Amino acid sequence: MSSSPLKVGVVIGSVRPGRFADTVADWVISQARGREDMVVEVIDLSEPALVEELKLSLEPAEGPGRAPRLDRRIAGQEAYVVITPEYNHGYPASLKLAIDYVYGEWRAKPVSFVSYGGLAGGQRAVEQLRQVFAEMHAVTLRDTVSFHNAWERFDNEGNPLDTESVTKAASVMFDQLMWWGLTLREGRAVRPYQA
Repeated sequence: MSSSPLKVGVVIGSVRPGRFADTVADWVISQARGREDMVVEVIDLSEPALVEELKLSLEPAEGPGRAPRLDRRIAGQEAYVVITPEYNHGYPASLKLAIDYVYGEWRAKPVSFVSYGGLAGGQRAVEQLRQVFAEMHAVTLRDTVSFHNAWERFDNEGNPLDTESVTKAASVMFDQLMWWGLTLREGRAVRPYQA
């Protein structure tokens, strides 16, 4: 059994200018980097190189491999935290595009969610994403972190106002991500996953 830290990709799904995702993501990333059992790579879909790749992936092309940078970055992780807003009762198109064009790299790996939005806190987006990731052969985790009326839940420095409850929720989510991440790492090492 490997005791090396779990490689966790934090995927920021919104690409909108002026997005609130940065506030949420900064807090989530600080929580993850405070743990010694995981190493974190931020995969921000608004990065210019990834935006360009995803635009090109919309062009007609033959075969897979239309988003090689994203493919490599997703493939290099053993678990994921997907940060998603809820736009009109759903998740962003940029996130769907990224999930679809990477495809096989998600297989047999755990995915957890941090969501934000209005009254529903992004939970409708998360429920839709669970169906999508099931089709990718990924394992989605039950416990999430969500911010209802998110813009009212953080102070001017980007800290949650209800630090105790959201820190506890994040701790539970990361503990579950570790369990599933290590369990699936061991499983893939013994028996490669066949979709």
